[in-house]
Amino acid sequence: MLLFLGGHLRRSSGITLTCWALLSSGLLTLLQPRPVTAQPPLGEEDPSALVLGQSLPLSGPSAQLGLDYRRGALAWFEAVNREGGIHGRKIKLISLDDKYEPPQTLINTRQLLKRNDLLALFGYVGTPTTKVALPLIEAAKVPLVAPMTGASLLRRPELRMVFNMRTSYRQEIAAMVDELVRDAHHRIAIVYQDDAFGQDGLDGALAALNSHGLKPLVITTVQRNSDQVGKALDDLMAVNPNGIVLVSAYVSSAALSTALRDRGSKAQIMNVSFVGTQALQKAMPVGEANGIGVAQVVPFPWNRWIPVVADYQRCLRLSDKASGFGFTSFEGYLAARMITEGLERAGNNPTRQSLVQALESIRDLDLGGFRLQLGRNDHDASDFVELTFLGSQSWEP
Repeated sequence: MLLFLGGHLRRSSGITLTCWALLSSGLLTLLQPRPVTAQPPLGEEDPSALVLGQSLPLSGPSAQLGLDYRRGALAWFEAVNREGGIHGRKIKLISLDDKYEPPQTLINTRQLLKRNDLLALFGYVGTPTTKVALPLIEAAKVPLVAPMTGASLLRRPELRMVFNMRTSYRQEIAAMVDELVRDAHHRIAIVYQDDAFGQDGLDGALAALNSHGLKPLVITTVQRNSDQVGKALDDLMAVNPNGIVLVSAYVSSAALSTALRDRGSKAQIMNVSFVGTQALQKAMPVGEANGIGVAQVVPFPWNRWIPVVADYQRCLRLSDKASGFGFTSFEGYLAARMITEGLERAGNNPTRQSLVQALESIRDLDLGGFRLQLGRNDHDASDFVELTFLGSQSWEP
C-alpha cells in the first residue's frame, strides 16, 4: 500500500497547488534504487548507437538525486531500445559520477567531450556542477539537454547549447512565497546553500518577497553535502520566523528541518524542487517531515489519470521492478522523452547541430498531460509548477 494524501487546494495564475502527503517509512524501503553498476550502459556493444553522456551524483551524500533521475531516464531509453531505437539506432547513455562536486564534474565533462562518438550531453544534476562545465560545453558546441537545475545562469540567451526542460527556480520560489503570504506567514526567513544554486535561489526569494512589500527576517546559509547546520539553526531561532524559504539539497535541508522541529519551531518550511522529495523524507525521522512544502516541476507521479504518468509507471515497472515511483525519476523520464523527440526529428544520421535545430523545432508538444515548448530563441521547455506538502494517509494508484 502506498501512503499519500491528495486534494487540490486552489488554482491561481495557472499554477496548481496540490496537497499530497508523499511518503511513509514503509514506502521508502521500496524506493531504494539498485546499484548503478547492476546494468551496463545502454547500447554498449552497438557501434551505431546514439551516444549521450551525463555527469551526476551516483555516490556520496547527494547520490539519491542522481540515481533517481538516471533511473527514470533509463526507463524510457530502454523502452525506446526495445522497440528498435531511433531510426533503427539504439541509445547509449554514459553516466559518470561526480558526487555533486564541481571539480569532478569538470573532469567528467572533459572525458565525455573527448569521445568522437558523443552526440549530446544529457541530464547533468545540480547548479554548481553544471555551471563549471558550461564554458566547455559551449566551446565544444555540444548540446546539453535537460539539466536538473532551475538556475537563471542556464537561462541566459547567449547559451546556444543548453536546452532546459524544467521551469526556473525563480518561478518555483515565487509560487512558494505567494502561498506563504496567502496563509498569513509574513515573517519569512531565507536559508540558502552557499554556492551558485543557493545564490540563485536567494536572488529569487528576495525578488518574490519584494513583490509583496516584504523583507526577510534573516538570511543564513548551509553548506553543500553537509548536515552541519548549527549556525543556520541559531540564526533562525533568534528571530522565530513563521515561514522559511529553504534553497538546498536534501542533506542540509533534512538536518535543518529536523533540528527546527526539535527546537519547537512551527514555521512553515518551503523547499525548491531540487531538494528531492523522497530523499528529504527518507533523511528525516518518521513523521517529522509532515507539513513541509516542496515545489514540484512535474505532475504527480502516482496520478494514472494523466496519460504520461501512466506510461512512466509502465516503463519504470519494466525497467526496475524493485523500485517505486517518484518526482525525481519522473523528471528523468520526461527529460529522456524530450531528447528522444529531438533525436527523432534530427533524422537518420543526426549531428550535434541537427539535434539543436530539431529541439528548436518543438512547438507545443503534448506528451500526454505535460507540454514542451521550444524555439530558436526559447530554450526553456516548461513553466509547470505545483506545490506539494508532505504527510501520510492511505492512497492507492
